[in-house]
Amino acid sequence: MSDTELAFTPAWRMAELIRTKRLSPVELVDHLLDRIQALNPKLNAYLAVMESEARKAAQAAETAVMEGAELPPLHGVPVSIKDLYFVKGVPNTFGSLVYKEFVPDADSVVVERLRQAGAIILGKTNTSEFGLSATTENRLGDDCRNPWNLKCTAGGSSGGAAAAVAAGLGPLAIGSDYGGSIRIPASFCGIFGLKPSHGRVPSHDCRRGMELFGDIGPIARTVRDGALLLSIIAGFDPRDPFTTRQSPPNLLEALDREVKGLRLAWSPDLGYARVNPEVRSIAERAALSFQSLGCLVEEVRPALGEFFPAYDLITLADQYAFNGHLLAGEADKLMPYVKSILEHGQRVTLAQYSQALRQIEHFRRRLADVFESYDLLLSPTTAVPAFPIGQRPRIIDGQEVSPVWGAFPLTAPFNISGWPAASVPCGFSTQGLPIGLQIAGRWGEEATVLQVAAAWERIQPWSEKLPSL
Repeated sequence: MSDTELAFTPAWRMAELIRTKRLSPVELVDHLLDRIQALNPKLNAYLAVMESEARKAAQAAETAVMEGAELPPLHGVPVSIKDLYFVKGVPNTFGSLVYKEFVPDADSVVVERLRQAGAIILGKTNTSEFGLSATTENRLGDDCRNPWNLKCTAGGSSGGAAAAVAAGLGPLAIGSDYGGSIRIPASFCGIFGLKPSHGRVPSHDCRRGMELFGDIGPIARTVRDGALLLSIIAGFDPRDPFTTRQSPPNLLEALDREVKGLRLAWSPDLGYARVNPEVRSIAERAALSFQSLGCLVEEVRPALGEFFPAYDLITLADQYAFNGHLLAGEADKLMPYVKSILEHGQRVTLAQYSQALRQIEHFRRRLADVFESYDLLLSPTTAVPAFPIGQRPRIIDGQEVSPVWGAFPLTAPFNISGWPAASVPCGFSTQGLPIGLQIAGRWGEEATVLQVAAAWERIQPWSEKLPSL
């Protein structure tokens, strides 16, 4: 196996090779750490690399294999953690200068579960400050860059996680998604990302003002890897009142099911967004391909109404409630967009917040109406491909768009609803940048989302397409 083949081997295959003594966890971790050392200065995907800890864990994993111990499902497989979630003894910055020296004394729930599953933690990946931007920039260092074009953004806020996976700096990554923060970078970087149903994955210690709309989920090169990672981190935790007691479905079993007979709604714009014509065309071609697999595919124009003002207002207020104290003594350390969020948040009244919650409930009912006739809703993941760092598009398809949401108008509906949504690669722009197709389902139906994502991956595989770095 060549060095490149090893770096881009799927996680499920790594686990199989380790279990059968055909791949050394020590050699695997050494190779990935060498690759991180060589490429991370270009990408800024990792904020912290746990070199000594990872090597020690790899040695222990190898010993267990050689001794014939019973091995958990991710034994010896490396994974990265977004720097919003705690790894005991490792600095956790939340992407902010404010917390540059903060070191947690315990693991987050997802890290606990990954360790129990045998995974080896490689390090902490880059994020926008507090996860509040759809591009990954902060005051800790350079912006996170896209492996397909280093002049372009990797997206955000899980940009470091996506860039690392896309560049072969680890097969699996933990991300989080408050308004698209898994799906946007997955789309921009040409890999798979899934925001699960709200409450599917516990996060009692790190929600930080993101209780209503935020979820932890997997970022991976393949659908099977994403399903495997989600199956490990999902499930009830009594410390998190937002987690569901409903047992997660058998996600891996769903990958091999036929999709014939499924009813798929396709919308190029969800009824309100401006979308780059090239993105629209490539995503539509992908959506219509499901007809050849026996699916019903119909174009819809949902009447979802206006929701961004209510969503934004809730975000402003929740962030101020959690982080507003930083304005008193740490404001000079904050990114301008974070400072602005907190300043606006302190002016939100209880009446405005209550009204916004009612508007969100109306939106959820309108979105549910679409699913009365369909099993899934497909759309482009983003309105544009990745763009040059610091140059968010202000005009799309001849019309001025919001500087905040204009490039990413299609992901937040599924945070607001709490329903699962994935991004799968579906093609490339004329500039050679990846484009994603979003696949969204009803609450609790991750298995159906994964079923369709896996079917697309079989007819249009993407994992062999690698960026040149």
